[in-house]
Amino acid sequence: MTGIHAPQPAGPARGRRGPRGHTAAPPHGREGCTAPARPAAVCELRLFAFRSLRARTVPLGPVTVLTGPSGSGKSTVLEAYRLLAGLACGATVAETVAATRGDVTALVPQQARADAQGRRGFRLGCTVTGPAGPVRFDVAVQAEPELRVVGERLADPEGTLLSTALRDPGRRAVEATWRTSGRCRVLRAPFPDDRLTTPLLPLRVAGTNEAQRGVVTAAEQLVVALRSAFSCDPAPEAMRAPAAAREGLLRSACDNLAAVLRRTGAECTARHAALLSALREGCTGPITQLRAESCGPGLVRAVLGRGAGRADTPLEWLGDGELRYAALSLVLLTGPGVLAVDPVTEVPAACRALMVLADGMDRDLDGRQARRLLALASRMSTRGRVRLLATGPADGPLVREATAAVAAVAPGAAAGESASGAEAASDAEAGAARGTPGEADGADTGPSGTGPAGIAGVSLVDLSA
Repeated sequence: MTGIHAPQPAGPARGRRGPRGHTAAPPHGREGCTAPARPAAVCELRLFAFRSLRARTVPLGPVTVLTGPSGSGKSTVLEAYRLLAGLACGATVAETVAATRGDVTALVPQQARADAQGRRGFRLGCTVTGPAGPVRFDVAVQAEPELRVVGERLADPEGTLLSTALRDPGRRAVEATWRTSGRCRVLRAPFPDDRLTTPLLPLRVAGTNEAQRGVVTAAEQLVVALRSAFSCDPAPEAMRAPAAAREGLLRSACDNLAAVLRRTGAECTARHAALLSALREGCTGPITQLRAESCGPGLVRAVLGRGAGRADTPLEWLGDGELRYAALSLVLLTGPGVLAVDPVTEVPAACRALMVLADGMDRDLDGRQARRLLALASRMSTRGRVRLLATGPADGPLVREATAAVAAVAPGAAAGESASGAEAASDAEAGAARGTPGEADGADTGPSGTGPAGIAGVSLVDLSA
């Protein structure tokens, strides 16, 4: 296993003194956002010896499309993001790995050799931007002979904020060291090795000096960004069944879409109108209304109104592509309050950027629908509310439309975005600072972009390169 770097000397900390002595820089204040600020967002993923990827750094912009041939690692990148998000939620590494494909040994490349103690594992990392500045995080996970977290490193541009290491393999604990001020430049304490230490820091660090408050601020920024993620893979067959009326949070398979539409139609007319506008652009035939109606005791179904003189169309009668398009449109228009996610509830929704993970996003979609979804994701990302990480085959409509969107911007910017995604990440941060996020602001009632030239902030990452 690769060791985690030792902590570096402490430097000046950012932020201001907040509740309980912790640094509180907007928008991470406990009482809400008082001024527009960049929401915490993951701008880079790093994978080492994880499934088929030996070493890969993936830049993430406001709208990132991953492409490449089968087996190039597209789904693996999204799986790594989900694993980090699960760990940031406080789940054990065993619980998080159980939700992945295959058993734990499948997460390590077959050709990876064990060390002298018979240990094999993988490393994941990310960089998060936000009010605290760029924060880097890396975690090393031992997969064999037993599953455990063996090291973490949290750092800012000035050096290491937190590091953990497994000192005694016979103990189920790691030793954590974090930055502080005064004659003792670091503090140490044991933490369990079955989960991440970083999410536990705000509960253990006193925040009695600027250095400690800087550690807490960086840890909070990382956790907020990673936990604000939603995996979306609409399953048309499941969506055609009636939904329980009481279910108000959309699940990943979107099988309870009708129940959520019943809720959004009653609680947020602006968002519902925006969804109706999106359906008009991506579905066949006139659409004048979108509603949920009872279809049995405690059950509801969604119905499209077709206008005067036309029979209404139950949503389950739509084709697979139209159903997936409807569900993905709702996800991009909505927020954590309507999705089955586990966000940091102390941080207002307007201060978080939701990352939508869509593996095989363009399955069953045509070019028009893929273009409309990219345009919708682009517009929502400029508000700082939503980011998109999607995958698609090289010959699919999503990649074709993303390629056209990148080519439609200025030649210099197009080359930079497609190569690194750095400019796209900067655009997202600038858009978040300009916007005035809020519940109604999350809905865009204007028309979608009419072509690739109207889609900004798209990064195309080819994993075969």
